[in-house]
Order: sequence, then structure tokens, then C-alpha cells
Amino acid sequence: MNRQTLIKNAKIVNEGKVVEGDILIEDKIIKQIDSSISVKSADVIVVDAEGSFVIPGMIDDQVHFREPGLTHKANIETESKAALAGGITSFIEMPNTNPQTTTVEKLEEKFAIAAETSHANYSFMFGGTNDNLDEILKVDPKTVAGLKLFLGSSTGNMLVDDPKVIEKIFSSTDMVISVHCEDEATIKANLAKYKEEYGDDIPIEKHPIIRSEEACYISSSKAIELAKKTGARLHVFHLSTGKETNLFSNKTPLKDKKITAEVCVHHLWFSDEDYAKKGSHIKWNPAVKTAQDRNQLWKALLEDKIDVIATDHAPHTLEEKSNVYTKAPSGGPLVQHALVALFEAHHQGKISVEKLVEKACHNPAILFNVEKRGYVKEGYYADLVIVDPQNPWTVNKNNILYKCGWSPFEGNTFKSRITHTFVNGKLAYHNFKVLDVKAGERLTFNR
Repeated sequence: MNRQTLIKNAKIVNEGKVVEGDILIEDKIIKQIDSSISVKSADVIVVDAEGSFVIPGMIDDQVHFREPGLTHKANIETESKAALAGGITSFIEMPNTNPQTTTVEKLEEKFAIAAETSHANYSFMFGGTNDNLDEILKVDPKTVAGLKLFLGSSTGNMLVDDPKVIEKIFSSTDMVISVHCEDEATIKANLAKYKEEYGDDIPIEKHPIIRSEEACYISSSKAIELAKKTGARLHVFHLSTGKETNLFSNKTPLKDKKITAEVCVHHLWFSDEDYAKKGSHIKWNPAVKTAQDRNQLWKALLEDKIDVIATDHAPHTLEEKSNVYTKAPSGGPLVQHALVALFEAHHQGKISVEKLVEKACHNPAILFNVEKRGYVKEGYYADLVIVDPQNPWTVNKNNILYKCGWSPFEGNTFKSRITHTFVNGKLAYHNFKVLDVKAGERLTFNR
């Protein structure tokens, strides 16, 4: 007997519309969507979604789950559970683990870990370095999300700073090349200036001045210029400045764009005014910048110059975060709270639910050619999230699922609550509880 679940009375959000109706799931797949569905089988599980939105599971195109090698901070199992609690059903994880994912062998080792432990659907990016072009050319684009280049400082040898190498990589692969853009020389010069003044204990408020607008713009404009020259398919991660948004166009449909951009939830939520209260808990690279930058990022997102919303989930322990400025690592945990933060922005009138779903669910699927996910459509995998828009809750230590045990949103009350998350047709999360179901599968790509 096929396993069936019937979601009744839902406000279904898909492709720019909200439609009231029912969704029938059979095994892993959305079998039927209609205004009213009745099923004769006594075995069907019925979920009443009255008053709630049903959206496709969010596809997060940028996370750091710290496995292998950095598992005191996080691992694929713990963070994929937190992701489900946050309505993220698929994630693409980054290569700067230890060892780094810069050989095909190390990439396959990560896939093997995820196959055993991931509660959400998964893929990984392959990491480019100054000297691994041979390995890049071995990667099968049908089975891997894409290529990640750090064009600003990174751990180990992952900084790609040789212009000839960058051009060679851009010219040699058809994969989506995702880039972290910050100019290393600019950052080093700024850091030296403040170290001279303060030593290692630089005030956190200087972070967006050290990792400045100029550092971001120099790097992203160079990457875009090179992509235009070589015809590479470029995706610029985590825009943080209003100035950079002028580098992107909204004149072409996403499926035809060669140069795309992402913004992360923290750059849409926080500004430099929050450093005084939050300190290193909101120390990210690129840095959270001014309220004006934040407004311009929102504007570019709504105008379709920015294509995707993601998290850049990058946990560190509280002990690591409590170091002085030069020793406190950048990054913070976000997957559990990103979607409810976006719904909070909806309540504030900043974004419609339809647009939110476009940027967090549909567009990552289009951009990375993810197969049969990112939509509420018949024949697609049943990765679905039920969001109650009027069910307030407060983030606190007791309901945080990250292995690191903290969140930059602690103390925040969100109006919306994720009540159910389905992965491949299985209910995997329900009302603050991750169920004992490992339904995650390796993402596949239509390429």
C-alpha cells in the first residue's frame, strides 16, 4: 500500500499565487492538488492546515555544517535537524571543512556522511584553490551543486588570489561558480591600521569599516567583469552593500541570467547599529553594514536584481565568539530562524509571501537546476512546510537546536511558527520536535 498524506484547507503558495486547497502526497511525491480532495482509504494521514500557508521547502544555497573536522561546532546531523525546524528541506554545503573539499575523493566522503546522517536533502559545493584545476575538471555537474571560490580571505589555502588561475577556472567549467567577494589587500590594509591603534582588541563596530564597502565592491566588480569576458556562469554570494547591487541586472529571466546574486537573512535583518548590543554574535564576513545598505539590499531583492535569499549558516561556539576581535571567528547559526525572520519581514510589510517563496524556494531550484524541488506542483517531491502566520513564539536556549547552542535571534519573538516540515513525503518535523525520520536524499540536477 502506498503511504498517503492529505493536507486540507491550506493556503498554497506557489509561482506568485496563493490558492486555497488540498494537497495529496503519495509516497515521496505530490500526487494531486485541488480545491477539495477526498480519499477513501482509512490509512491516509490527514493534516488540517486551516489558516496556515503551505510553501515549498526552502532550498538554502549556502551553509557551513562543519563536518568533517570542525564537529565541535556543528555536524551534518545536528544542523540538518535545525534546518528542518526552520523549514529548510534542502541545503548546499560549502567546501571549507577540514580537510577541505578540494578533491573528488574528499567530496565523495562528505556525500557518504550525509547519506548516513542528514535529515534534509543535501548537496555540496566543490572548492577551488590556486592549484586544483585538474580536480575541478573531474567533477560531474549532474551530481554536484557547483563550484565555490573564496576571492576574499578564507581558512587554509582556499583563498584564490592568482588572477591567471581565476581566469582559467572561469574559462574551463560550465558549472555555476559561486564566489565570496571581498578584496584581501583592502581588508589587510584596514586591519593593520586598526591593529596599530587598538592592538587585537579592536571595537566590533570597526568590523564593517575593516571589511569595507570598498573591499566588497572591488572584488565583486572584478569577478563580474571576468565572468562577462569568459562567459562563465557566476553567482555572487551574500551581497552586503547597496553599491554592489548596481552591478546586477533585472532585465533577463533568471533561467537565462549568466550573472546572479544572493542576499542572506542577516544582511536583511541587522545593521551596524546592532553591534553595540549583539557584539561578535553578528560578526560575519562580509560584515553587516549600514541601515542604508540594508534598505538598498531589500530594494534590489524586490526589483529582482538579487535572485536568491540564503542563510550562510556558519556556527561557532560561544567560547570562540567571546575572544577579542582579531581572534573571534566570523559567522553565526541561522538555518532554524531564517524563514520565520523572513515571515516577520512579511508581517512588517517588506515582502509578500509569494515573493518570499520565489526568492527562497523557486529561485534556488532554477539557479542550480535542482530536479523536481522548490515548488508545490503535482509530480514534484513533497518537500513542504506548513507555516502558521499567527502563532507567536520566542527564541530561547531551550528551543535552539544548533549544536553550538546559541542564536543571534535569542530573545526575539516571531509571529509565525513552522508547525510541519515534510521531506520527500514524510513528516520529519512537527511543533518543535524533529521526528525520528531520516528522509533526506542527495539532490540531483537537470543539467
